[in-house]
Amino acid sequence: MTTETSTTETNEQICRALIERGFNNGDLDALEGIVAHDSVEHQEGSTSGIDGLRTLITDLRASYSDLHLEIQDAATSGDMVWFRIRSTGTNDGPMWGRPATGRPIDITVMDVMRVANGRIVEHWGVADRLAVLKQIGAMGGGSNR
Repeated sequence: MTTETSTTETNEQICRALIERGFNNGDLDALEGIVAHDSVEHQEGSTSGIDGLRTLITDLRASYSDLHLEIQDAATSGDMVWFRIRSTGTNDGPMWGRPATGRPIDITVMDVMRVANGRIVEHWGVADRLAVLKQIGAMGGGSNR
């Protein structure tokens, strides 16, 4: 195994830990070993830093207590990691100022993360928010996927 292969595999494991431990298990303490305190968030509507990520995870899990992110595809190159994720859950808590609907969501999320010194230092993400709104009945539609 080359050093580059070892580094890219390690970087992917760090990003997978964020998804599994942070988002799926709600382990906010685990973020200390995964995300840099001054990480930069490029996703619209999200706040940079580890505290911004804690808030995002807390809010998502309050809106979807059964939230589950499944990594379906991954790619790595140097310090960059790309994931295609299937995100599912039931809207059993308020979200975006709207009351819970009890309706399920099933959307695709694209995430790109940059890792430096064993921590995630940057994130770009695209979640299909339009599909979320349709699936919870906040706008036309309502069928999953």
